[in-house]
Amino acid sequence: MTDMPAKRLLLVHAHPDDESINNGATMARYAAEGAHVTLVTCTLGERGEVIPPELRHLTGAALGMHRRGELADAVRALGVSDARLLGGAGRYGDSGMMGIADNEDPGCFWQADVDEAAGQLADVILEVRPQVLVTYDDHGGYGHPDHIQAHRVAMRAVELAEERGHRIAKVYWNRVPRSVAEAAFERLQDELPALPFDKSASVADVPGVVADERVTTSVDGTAYAAAKADAMRAHVTQIAVAEPYFALSNDLAQPLFTTEYYELVRGAGEAGETDLFAGVEEAVA
Repeated sequence: MTDMPAKRLLLVHAHPDDESINNGATMARYAAEGAHVTLVTCTLGERGEVIPPELRHLTGAALGMHRRGELADAVRALGVSDARLLGGAGRYGDSGMMGIADNEDPGCFWQADVDEAAGQLADVILEVRPQVLVTYDDHGGYGHPDHIQAHRVAMRAVELAEERGHRIAKVYWNRVPRSVAEAAFERLQDELPALPFDKSASVADVPGVVADERVTTSVDGTAYAAAKADAMRAHVTQIAVAEPYFALSNDLAQPLFTTEYYELVRGAGEAGETDLFAGVEEAVA
């Protein structure tokens, strides 16, 4: 690609909505600052549970296409123009939650050949030439097979891209410091009676919570809180938002974080970073 911005960020996610929940403020901030932000989503979330009763008739491919539209609305709210589906729309199907029969569907992402899928992602990397990549840890944040597979594919794609001539300078995994999560849930307990959710979750229900010392980097997206909330609302089949909280189909209230946290797992950096591009040489053509 010609005339690319100096800073280039690639995020790899499993389903539509994951990008907004995990990285919405980060994406909005870097896009507003002029970075090229690329989102690769690996499935269309065809097996997601639908929240609004009037949309519960949507299942399978019809739900996937609807969620593709939600994804387009969400990235627009974040100011991101480069959103792609791994291998093209419908190439990899949603695998469902871990341990169910859907995991055995030969067309689902969980059953995908990792090297083949990673090769497709490496093609994107070689086109965009990002310096920074963000994805999940090896547990996928909370054990969903598509999240685990997204991790495997992303990390393998980093290797393949380097073999083909482009080295990504820094790789991050999504995280939440335990102290931040615990403080947020303390506030939630006081505010829960006024929220349109029936139950309160706990820290254990938040993907990617780790001991504070595992977190190397925080990105303050407070100025982009409204953009993140709007992006999450765009995923109407999956998310109910009542700022500064939200709930998924389980109706468990969770904090909507506008400072987002990461663990640097590849590349040079220092604890306490506040910029994913800290230390990155920008003159990578």
